[in-house]
Amino acid sequence: MDFSEDQIRRYARHIILPEMGGTGQARLLKSRVLVVGAGGLGSPLVLYLAAAGVGTIGVVDDDTVDLSNLQRQIMHGVGDIGTAKVDSAVRAVAAINPDVRLVPVRARLDRDNIRAILRDYDVVADGSDNFPTRFLVNDACRLEGKILVSAAILRFDGQLSTYRPGGPCYRCIYREEPPEGSVPTCSSAGVLGAMAGTMGSLQATEVVKELLGIGDSMAGRLLIYDALSVTFRTVRVPRDPGCPLCGDHPTITDLSSHGSTAHACG
Repeated sequence: MDFSEDQIRRYARHIILPEMGGTGQARLLKSRVLVVGAGGLGSPLVLYLAAAGVGTIGVVDDDTVDLSNLQRQIMHGVGDIGTAKVDSAVRAVAAINPDVRLVPVRARLDRDNIRAILRDYDVVADGSDNFPTRFLVNDACRLEGKILVSAAILRFDGQLSTYRPGGPCYRCIYREEPPEGSVPTCSSAGVLGAMAGTMGSLQATEVVKELLGIGDSMAGRLLIYDALSVTFRTVRVPRDPGCPLCGDHPTITDLSSHGSTAHACG
């Protein structure tokens, strides 16, 4: 790929990295990433992927911007209140990098549409804020053979992992959805706004690594971050032979067990 003068200047700090170079940057420009949720995690994730030059970024979200979002969802501003988050995302990305095409998908992910939506993407990044969507995205990615980079935040805590075809999946950690109301949400328990930036940035880094095939993948590992103590710890996550999705005798072979709709906002 021949870079323009503007592109050479824009991506200079990438191109001089031995692990990336011009070949890696060209690969990013041809890559396609689907981001689930344009909220707390999705905001820094989308902005950094766009700044990095990931050529096509799909964003799935059915929500509109609310004043309460602006404490952490840095992709949106006061002028965006009341508008669709995916439309705000289009404007934000256009202001950062004209090389990047943002594909807005204003919809609720469900068992009927998710596989068609994610099928054309290289990597899926889940920044949703609820268990039904996380399980739906995990199952759909496994069935479609897609790499999934997933993050979650609550209060002062964050988690991050990557799930590759053939390796452990989200259900190897959490077998099934917890009963509704048994786990607090950000709206009920709160979240430090900057936590979204920390975990969303880490998520963007892992997406880029997966696209380029560099460094040590987070596949098979779970990163746990405690902002109050400023500690990161990583635990191994082996594939569970009894996992209903990726185990030795899977019982989940389609998405029929999922409800008809799932929220995609984060």
